[in-house]
Amino acid sequence: MNILHMKYAVEVANAGSLNRASEELLIAPPNLSRSIKELEADLGIMIFDRSSKGMMLTKRGEEFVHYAKKILEQIDDVERAFKETPPEKKQFSISVPRASYIADAFVRFSKSIGSEPVELYYKETNPYRAIKNIMEVNYRLGIIRYAECYDKYFIDTLEEKGLAHELIAKFHYVLIMSKDSPLAEKDTIHFDDLKTLVEIAHADPFVPTLPSAIVRKEELPDNIGRRIFVFERGSQFYLLSDNTETFMWVSPVPKKILARHNLIQRECPDNTKTYKDVLIYRKNYELSDLDKKFISEVHKSIQNNF
Repeated sequence: MNILHMKYAVEVANAGSLNRASEELLIAPPNLSRSIKELEADLGIMIFDRSSKGMMLTKRGEEFVHYAKKILEQIDDVERAFKETPPEKKQFSISVPRASYIADAFVRFSKSIGSEPVELYYKETNPYRAIKNIMEVNYRLGIIRYAECYDKYFIDTLEEKGLAHELIAKFHYVLIMSKDSPLAEKDTIHFDDLKTLVEIAHADPFVPTLPSAIVRKEELPDNIGRRIFVFERGSQFYLLSDNTETFMWVSPVPKKILARHNLIQRECPDNTKTYKDVLIYRKNYELSDLDKKFISEVHKSIQNNF
């Protein structure tokens, strides 16, 4: 069966007239009539009743045109899919700790991607999920955060999973709180100053091969009586800015973000624990131009804020 003849039959059915269909198709009426007859002969049915009033579909012709329209629509879909394929979208995907300096870098990165089609995936999560996203969900990059005392646990895990790792930043946590906090007038804050306040903390610390209870006790000690657990940065900023009794341990925060949420940042000499932010990706993965551009923005953010 000739697909072109099928298209002719549908056009004649829509027009109700051989002459009107021939004008639409730019085909001479005798040639169009011959094509319809060849199609009817192939199928062994009469598609049209011909009369002086025009071309009317027979009962079998109605059934044929119903199927023919579906087939022609599918052919159009195939042609659109392969003849009009848009430019392939570039992709960027990364899992990161909940860190304002990295989010600030991502905002600048997003402004620099140009007008070409692109999809960006930015996931804030803990180290476990960041590693899992690369191994199982096809994320390209990850940045994981951990205390330096857990270096061996993480390096062993990354090597075992075939992940490359590069140090991005090394730092001590600082405190952030409302400008109206009772501790706002202090230039230096000690652990004892925090006992009466409410700590905001991320609730999912993780270290490979160590029981979660041990990690939780190390990262969330019992010296604080009141604690609010959150899983994303939006809620933490609402709490910190509106509840003057709250504080949070974080990596250094860009000044413009502190100002936006009416917050201050303070050092605590008692907190001597060192943390690392480490870039990870598959060892056989070649960094794309987008990857390199984002990493460059992260380094700029570190230079401006640490």
